[in-house]
Amino acid sequence: MKAVVIREFGKPDGLETVDVPVPVPAPGQVRIATEAIGVGGVDAVIRRGTLAAYGFREGHVLGSEVAGTITAVGEGVDASWTGRRVWAFTGLSGGYAEQAVAAVEDVLPLPDGLTGAEAVTLGGSGVVAHFALDRARSAPGETVLVRGAAGSIGITAVQLAARGGAGAVAVTTSSAERGARLRDLGATHVLDRSGEGGDPDAPAGFDVVIDVVGGPRLPDFLDRLNPNGRYVAVGVVGGQPPADFGLRLMDAWRRSLSFATFSSDSVPGPDRQAVRSSQFADAAHGDLRTVVHEVLPLGQAVLAHRKMDAGTVFGRVVLAP
Repeated sequence: MKAVVIREFGKPDGLETVDVPVPVPAPGQVRIATEAIGVGGVDAVIRRGTLAAYGFREGHVLGSEVAGTITAVGEGVDASWTGRRVWAFTGLSGGYAEQAVAAVEDVLPLPDGLTGAEAVTLGGSGVVAHFALDRARSAPGETVLVRGAAGSIGITAVQLAARGGAGAVAVTTSSAERGARLRDLGATHVLDRSGEGGDPDAPAGFDVVIDVVGGPRLPDFLDRLNPNGRYVAVGVVGGQPPADFGLRLMDAWRRSLSFATFSSDSVPGPDRQAVRSSQFADAAHGDLRTVVHEVLPLGQAVLAHRKMDAGTVFGRVVLAP
């Protein structure tokens, strides 16, 4: 079968489509013939070599979430799963392939009305957005800033904050066109990437910041927190923040600011699946919107990553075998 591997860390051209053996599901696993494969920010971070210290090596098959039909089950798995259309979390590897394996506890049936592309656009990102706002203790009436709102995590966070009764939902993004689309999804104020330009009526400070970007400008956004403000970093697609960024928090001691990182790995699996199932149902009924930027063939994974690196993706790029 075909799969996409990292031949060389760094630029998208380091990805290569190769032939690999069809995986055999281990005990407790299922095998899925993929119809949709999510291309996410974590894939780009791994591809660049940023996480090499965590054991990623050349030959690694990217991809953490897929949708498709179960073709085989491992020992101990109910045979009735065979033939069902599902969404699945594959870990941090194995998704960019014609067939992938996943633990059965990381699999959810797809509801009627939800496509595979929509499922992989929401499956991982929706959980992050939900629990990030929960960790930030976002409350009705508070002001929320979503930094880097054009990706699937940011798009979902905007909708959830608006649905939760936020007094204002501001976003940072790169263009007026993206800003208009984010307003349609629930944003009330649109700022440029610096957080300064754009809407002159935007709040000067925020009670909650959800940050997908990280990078060298993270400390500037810490300064935008109101007293008792909470900042939750959910990604580093813009690179790691400065090593001394915590000094901004110490300098603002009397304002009682909080900073946290969040990974959905810290949430028990059943809790993740419960939120995911609820969000899938909402999306199938049109109560939560997904944005699929483009569906590309599996063999065009290089192009998908070029688009991500260029910052031209709004929503999520999806690969299809």
